[in-house]
Amino acid sequence: QVQLVESGGGLVQAGGSLRLSCAASGGIFGNVRMGWFRQAPGKEREFVASITRSGGSTSSANSVKGRFTISRDNAKSTVFLQMNVLRPEDTAVYYCAADRNLYTIGPMSSNGIDYWGKGTLVTVSS
Repeated sequence: QVQLVESGGGLVQAGGSLRLSCAASGGIFGNVRMGWFRQAPGKEREFVASITRSGGSTSSANSVKGRFTISRDNAKSTVFLQMNVLRPEDTAVYYCAADRNLYTIGPMSSNGIDYWGKGTLVTVSS
């Protein structure tokens, strides 16, 4: 059974940092592209960042470029999202996601996601 389990969310002051982790089980990690989405209250879920299977290419939303970094450890079946210089508008539930578009570089579409985690809440206070 495939599972994506996020951790690392919490409350942080504006300007601070958090590191999210997503552990994958079920034997899929070597065969999927990984990414992060987020959903703020009253808003649609939006793409944050993605990383190819090898980890050689990444993509991120303009709103987080230069502040957030996605990475993955294939030996540990884990993907990370390092979030720096956090802003109140980054407050959201962050979801780990996986799709089978192994060779696609660029944003992920929520409609094309094969696996979702349950999410972890990030709250940034001003």
